[in-house]
Amino acid sequence: MKPFLKIALFGTMLPFAAVAGDALYDTTPYPAPAVGQTRMVFRVPAVEVEDDRKVEILVGKTIPVDCNQHWFGGNLQRRVAEGWGYPYYVLEKAGGPAGTQMACPPGEGKTPAFVRVRGNGYLQRYNSKLPVVVYVPEGFEVRYRIWEAGQETGEAAPE
Repeated sequence: MKPFLKIALFGTMLPFAAVAGDALYDTTPYPAPAVGQTRMVFRVPAVEVEDDRKVEILVGKTIPVDCNQHWFGGNLQRRVAEGWGYPYYVLEKAGGPAGTQMACPPGEGKTPAFVRVRGNGYLQRYNSKLPVVVYVPEGFEVRYRIWEAGQETGEAAPE
């Protein structure tokens, strides 16, 4: 092959290589949101040892609250994108809000606060190679927190 031809072929392949590299961050493999749902996406940064980390998905809504504890209820379900094998998460519905019934100090008003959905399925494996895709009811927000294991370990004793 002549040098000119090699350069021309290499130059035409660059756009395809860029597209293939971005394919892992594409939302094409994931289903469109159902009616009344919103698809939320975030990505976590690459780290050296991903097995030492977890991602906590925080689903909630900013609402006015008083001095009581407030929450919504609902379980986050893990599903797999058909034909791709990529995980995604669905909160079909959230019950509430609910809260404690303590008496608040006189004259204390309500202030806006992020009120989380409590339930199962919110702590997930850390994977920087794929986006974290979460489907939530319209009006809900998605935030996240990264948990990291410490270096200290405990030791069990026979009993």
